Amino acid sequence: METTEKRQRGRPRSFHGPAENSSVQSLDRALRILAIIADADGLSLSEVASASGLAASTAYRMLTTMEAHGMVEFDRTDQLWSIGVETYRMGSAFLRRRKLIDRARIVMQDLMEKIGETANLGVAEDDCVVFVSQVETHQAIRAFFRPGTRSSFHASGIGKAILAHMPGDRVAAIVRKEGLEVYTPKTLANAPALARDLSQIRTRGYSVDDEERHPGMRCIAAPVFNEFGEPVAGVSISGPTVRVTLERVADIGPLVREAAAEVTRMIGGKVFTR
Repeated sequence: METTEKRQRGRPRSFHGPAENSSVQSLDRALRILAIIADADGLSLSEVASASGLAASTAYRMLTTMEAHGMVEFDRTDQLWSIGVETYRMGSAFLRRRKLIDRARIVMQDLMEKIGETANLGVAEDDCVVFVSQVETHQAIRAFFRPGTRSSFHASGIGKAILAHMPGDRVAAIVRKEGLEVYTPKTLANAPALARDLSQIRTRGYSVDDEERHPGMRCIAAPVFNEFGEPVAGVSISGPTVRVTLERVADIGPLVREAAAEVTRMIGGKVFTR
């Protein structure tokens, strides 16, 4: 009797409900269940179904799918569903990014004031750089990247700064998968040219996007590293070429490099030494 009761609490008697009407509806229901479980300290199947307003068979289908992805866990002794370890991993990823953005802001503000041009923060994704924060200059003509803007690794200052400190096989894999799209006549659109530039970046500690993505715009960037010494983000200064001249690069570069190193230290990362 005890075994039967527990089985009913953790699983439905029958599990042959109708298919979901749409993938969006399924996702909405799954996220609703996930939020319910996250707010509790273990729930039976009937409790999940009641709180979500779903049939037990539908709730169970959602739960087992999320269990397969580590989003929820099922205690077979107590027959209770609880939040899974994968949600912790995702939450930790958010906190790391939030920590990076918050702490970098102070450094970026100082960098903008020292140089007089817009400071940017971008993070590395699998196939591109995503700009997540910006401190704009007070100049009338200035660079602007809306948060969430994506840019190819090979055609952005931050992207090249990150590539320069990635393992060679990883760089090659990115180039094979994404290609080297041409954006301007100055884009580094062939592997040997890009490799030469990445070598120079590693030597001096900062990259230069010399109108390689946007004509009339120059960017100087340096990488931010995590605790394993892996490049995960970058800090940059960007502005019109009439103000960010090639003559100023030698002065701006070290300031950007030190700013990125400061952000690395602030998030507990390992500063790269040339």
